[in-house]
Amino acid sequence: MAFAFCTFRYGFLELQAGLPLALNNLQFLLLTISAVCIGAGGFLINNIIDNDVEKKYGISEGIAYNLYIGLNIIGVGIGFYISNYIGTPGYTLVFILLSGTMYLYATSLKYTIVINNIIVACIVAVSVVLIGVFNLYPSITPENKPYMATIFSIFLDYAAFAFIISFIREIIKNLRDTDKDYNNGINTLPIALGKNRIAKITVALNLIPVAMILYYIDAYFVNESGMLLYALLYVLLFVLGPLIYFIIKLWSAKTYKDFDRLSLTLKIVLAFAALSIVIITFNIQNNA
Repeated sequence: MAFAFCTFRYGFLELQAGLPLALNNLQFLLLTISAVCIGAGGFLINNIIDNDVEKKYGISEGIAYNLYIGLNIIGVGIGFYISNYIGTPGYTLVFILLSGTMYLYATSLKYTIVINNIIVACIVAVSVVLIGVFNLYPSITPENKPYMATIFSIFLDYAAFAFIISFIREIIKNLRDTDKDYNNGINTLPIALGKNRIAKITVALNLIPVAMILYYIDAYFVNESGMLLYALLYVLLFVLGPLIYFIIKLWSAKTYKDFDRLSLTLKIVLAFAALSIVIITFNIQNNA
C-alpha cells in the first residue's frame, strides 16, 4: 500500500506541470501511515479471529488485540487530522468506515459467499482513490476543475483495474484454501459451485482486465499523435504478459502450490500496474 501511495504521489502527481497539491510531503507521509496502520490492523484482526497470531507471530491474543486497537487509533486519528487540514472533517468517516469494514470482514463478512471477495477488492480500490481525493480535492478551483477532473479520472481507472484484479485474486485464494475454508465453515465460491467451474469462470473474468489494457493501449499509447513506445513495451511485458501467463496456468492449476503461485502472480501484476504510471508519465514528458 505504501508503495502504491508513493508511486502515485512522486512518480505521477509531483511531475504534473502546474498541478497544485493539497498535502505537503509530511502530510502525505501521515496519510500513508494512516492507511498502512488501518490496513495492518485489518490484517491483524483477521489473524486474531482465525486464531493464527500466536502460531504465526509468537504473540498472545491479548497483545494482538492491543496492537489492533492501537493501530486503528493511530490510523483514524491521523485521518481525522488530515481531513480537518484539507477542510473536510467529514472525510474522517472514510477512515472509520475502512477500519470498521475490515473488522466486520474478519468477524462475519468473510463467511458470506461473494461478499467476502467484493469487500477486499473494494478496500484496495478505495485506497487508490484516496490518494487522488486528499491530494487534489482541496485544490480544485473553477479555473483548474477540468484539469483536476482529468487527473482524478486516471485514479478512477487504476482503481477499477485494482478492483477487478483484487477480486480475481481473492477467488484464487479461495481456490487455494478450499479445504481449510470447508473445515472452518467458510462458504466460498469454489465450495458452493465447485473448483473446476470457478476456475473456468475466473479465466473468463481475467479477460476483463486484459480488455481494459488493450483498450488503453489503443486509445492512449498508439494513436494519431504518436506512440508511447516505452509505456507500450512496459505494459505488454510486465502487466499484460503476466495476465496471459495467469490464464494459461490457471487451466492446469490443481494444487495448493499452483494456486498460491497464481495469487502471487496477480500481486505482482498490481505492483507493476501501479509502477506503470511512472513509466507512462516519463514517456509522455520525454516523447509525447
